[in-house]
Order: sequence, then structure tokens, then C-alpha cells
Amino acid sequence: MTHCTDLMEQLAKQSPLYQPGVFWQEASKVMIEELDAQGVERFRRLASSLHFFVPTYGFPGNALADETMQSLQAWLDAQALPSKQHTYLTQFISGYSAALADYRTLAASEYSSTATPDLMRFSESQIGQPIEQFEIEGKRYSRSALNYLSGLSFLKKYADFDRIQTVMEIGGGFGTLGEIVHQTLPNTRYIDIDIPPTLCCSTYYLQQVFGDNALTTYRDTAQQAQIQIDQLSAASVLPSWQIERLQGKIDLFVNFISFQEMEPDIVQNYLSHVTRLQAEWVLLRNMREGKQLRSQHRFGVDKPIFSEDYARMLIGYDLIDTNVMPFGFKTVDGYHSEIMLFKRKEG
Repeated sequence: MTHCTDLMEQLAKQSPLYQPGVFWQEASKVMIEELDAQGVERFRRLASSLHFFVPTYGFPGNALADETMQSLQAWLDAQALPSKQHTYLTQFISGYSAALADYRTLAASEYSSTATPDLMRFSESQIGQPIEQFEIEGKRYSRSALNYLSGLSFLKKYADFDRIQTVMEIGGGFGTLGEIVHQTLPNTRYIDIDIPPTLCCSTYYLQQVFGDNALTTYRDTAQQAQIQIDQLSAASVLPSWQIERLQGKIDLFVNFISFQEMEPDIVQNYLSHVTRLQAEWVLLRNMREGKQLRSQHRFGVDKPIFSEDYARMLIGYDLIDTNVMPFGFKTVDGYHSEIMLFKRKEG
């Protein structure tokens, strides 16, 4: 984690626009302590990862308290239930049932599609020692993977992926989209822009996926005044402040969920660079009603981002479509995790 310590020191010297917002200021403290203690090699099973950037179908993503989950499991273990009933309840508690529902949505969407990419060929690796992953029909999926795959399947209904040569993401979590691109779009370049310490996890993850020689990291670009996109490796993981140095064009920009954890001025700055780099398509997933406030929760924002804010910030883009069901998600308490697709205006 030495390289991560170096990055954290560099981060502290940057403009507030490239530093974590109030949500991640708190989350980063917890994550760094745990990563230092237990190592990046097993980051996908650490409590802080599972709470902040490795989404789960079971605990803690199901919003049930740890004590509740333990009580449910203890009750189930004490019952002499028929095998079918026991399996049904086990799959519900673990989150497998929810994962299967998302998988079925993906499979239905892709069933008659002959367009590139073939998303059903994807199977997630076990890098980082995941415990939130499920095997379905011989392939491995996490909630992160199925979120992205559903979003890309939605995008396929509008975009010609044969024309998408460069994908850039801001706040790419632990690197799932990069792995999907690697497996299903092998001739497409992937760029992840992020802040440490999540940047450290995605660097480790994608080094294992792509190999060291096919990954550009902050060390490779640290002394470059300009970073030419067409000279980058098959995958790149770069710190937030280096986005200013990127030169060239991207075809698809993606942000899933992390913008909602940032303050509006930070999002506005990032999207100005997305516009500068002439992204043809912008694919977002955001909580329509905005993230919880810090005043009401330790981990929250001072000012939430709402869906309508993106249309205002993305000057020169048309909103093509939005979707909550089936490609996004509606929570049990009525909040809408919404997919939004924008296209660059012609001329």
C-alpha cells in the first residue's frame, strides 16, 4: 500500500475539485485503515469495501442490520425444514434470489440480440477474494457486474458498439467495467479516473485482469504535461487530477452511482472535461431523488445531485432515454436508481 500512501499525499495537494467530497472524506478514512491492516489482495471481502464501493445483494446492500442477518441465519439453522424450503430461504438471505432476478433481466434483454458486444459471454474473475459473488449458469456475477451489464444492454438499443473505441469512466469502483470491456470488447480502450484509496484497489484489480504491460498507471503519466488518449494502453487507471491533461476523444463516458456521492461543483467540473473530450455517448446511473444528506447520516453529501442537474450540466447533449425498470432499480422505500443516456448534439 506504499503507492497508495504516495497517492493520498499527492491528493491532498490538489484542487478541491479533485479531492473527495464530504461523503468520501469519511469513507476514505475507514477504508485506508482496513486496507493497510489486511491488504489489497483481499479487498473484496473487507467490511469497508462492502459498505462503500463493492455493492452487494445480501448484507450490507440489503439494508438489514448485521444483528438482523445473524438472527435470521441462526433461526434458519435451527429449523428442521424440508430441503426446498431451506434452499429458498438461504437464497433469499444471501441475496442470490435478487442476483438471479437481475441476471434474468439481462438474459431477456440479450436473448434476441445479435449486436456487439455479446454480454452473455462475460464471467467475473475472483480477484480480490470476493464473497459477494454468485455462480449462475456456469458463470460468476456480482452486483457490480450485473449493474454494468444491464446498463450496457440498455445502451446497445441505441449505440453502435463497433464505433466505440474508447470508454472512459470516472469513479470506476474496483474495475468491473474495465473487466467487462476486456472480455467483451477486446479492441476497445478503457480509462478509469478515480481518487485513492479506491484507485489503489482498481489498479490492483485491473493489473491482474489485463496484465502489467497492458495497464497504464499514474506512475507512467506522472511527468507528462499532456496525456494522449490514443497512446494509452488497453486499460488505464489515472488519478482524478490527471483528467486535465487528457487530450483526444472518447466515444463513451460512463458513471454509475459515484457522481451521486459527490458535491455538484465536483460533478460539474468532471462533466466539463467529458464535454471537452467530445464524448459521443454519456451513460449515467444516479439516484433520482439524490443521495442522503450528511446532516442526517454520517456518510452523506452536503448538497445532493438530482437527475435534472445532469441535463443542465451536459451542455451540448440531448437526453435520449431514461430507465428505472428493468435496467435500473427501485428501492423498497420508493427511491429510483435511474439510468440516463445522453448523446452529443451534431454540429
